[in-house]
Amino acid sequence: MLQPIAPLAVSAYTATSALGRGREAHRRAIEAARTGLRPNDFSLAPLECWVGRVDGVEDASLPAPLAVWECRNNRLAWLGLNQDGFLDAVLAARERYGATRVALLMGTSTASIGATEEAYRRLDPDGGFPQDMLRPPIHAPHSLAGFLAEALQLEGPCLTISTACSSSAKVFASAERMIRLGLVDAALVGGVDTLCESVLFGFNALELVSRAPCRPFDRARSGISIGEAAGFALLERVGAAPDAPRLLGYGEASDAHHMSTPHPEGLGAELALRDALARAGLAPAQVDYINLHGTASLKNDEVEAALIARAFPPTTRASSTKGFTGHTLGAAGILEAVVALLSVEHGLVPGNFGGEDPDPACGPQFAWSNEARPINVALSNSFGFGGNNACLAFARAERTA
Repeated sequence: MLQPIAPLAVSAYTATSALGRGREAHRRAIEAARTGLRPNDFSLAPLECWVGRVDGVEDASLPAPLAVWECRNNRLAWLGLNQDGFLDAVLAARERYGATRVALLMGTSTASIGATEEAYRRLDPDGGFPQDMLRPPIHAPHSLAGFLAEALQLEGPCLTISTACSSSAKVFASAERMIRLGLVDAALVGGVDTLCESVLFGFNALELVSRAPCRPFDRARSGISIGEAAGFALLERVGAAPDAPRLLGYGEASDAHHMSTPHPEGLGAELALRDALARAGLAPAQVDYINLHGTASLKNDEVEAALIARAFPPTTRASSTKGFTGHTLGAAGILEAVVALLSVEHGLVPGNFGGEDPDPACGPQFAWSNEARPINVALSNSFGFGGNNACLAFARAERTA
């Protein structure tokens, strides 16, 4: 049996997505039931779909000393770091603990592959990359974490986690273990993924992309809308930030049922969920809100809806926010963790935007429109290709005092 872990303080957190820059922009958009999705204006070749594109990335150049890292993904990372005073919080932690005592754990699905795509589109006559793209660090899966380590001058453990759509949820689990084992005193966790041709046309080839805005858990849903996002959180021991919200627990599982289809009974997802509750010392009835993975794909939504219906009482509220932001892939875990933390901070249950005719598998737990109520405990589900599942449990500080 798993034993409850010591909670960690989420001393700072932020997100930048199609809804805007920073926590307040996300809260306002959710309260107004305003989506960030728009008709695809990104791909070089026509593709009829809707995307969650972040405005202003093209103008957000990196500081000159970091120019070797220039690419869309790292630009979005830098843009995201500079919201909500988060950059200052990280630098303060570095000064407080020392550069070697702060871990850097990033989740991403595609990293800066968009830059590599550009390099291949512009091959020179000899078949080589053009001169301005001869920057090996941006053509590697570790580009994001490498960039942040240099930009923030962090010298602690540095890890890239790439487990599809659970990537930036699983970073919280790795951070808890590192802090509990005494390897570090704090951890910068998060994830960034940006729109690129490989993602848009790759998912379209899998027949998973909807021509219309995605409709999570709707009976007539027809696929996902792809988005981009950057999100970050700073984890420390509770004594460093006694009034901050807490990471109570996490669960991880891999059912390895299929490359892209979840287990039909949601066995891996349920194991991750139950492990998160066990590590948090929670019963299902103590969970006030669950931010669902809910991508609007046919099978994923059906399996997750059935899991929530059988595992939680009607008093627990649940919804997907993919209709607001699109599915941000490797950044989905951190973006939805931020939404869960906002629900705790503001007592806001986001409505299941885009869903109008509930799938028959949906139980009474589903919130189809916004609700205002106290949220003491919130979960965040992240389920990825290959059966890579993760669940995070958060709570307000008073809940664990």
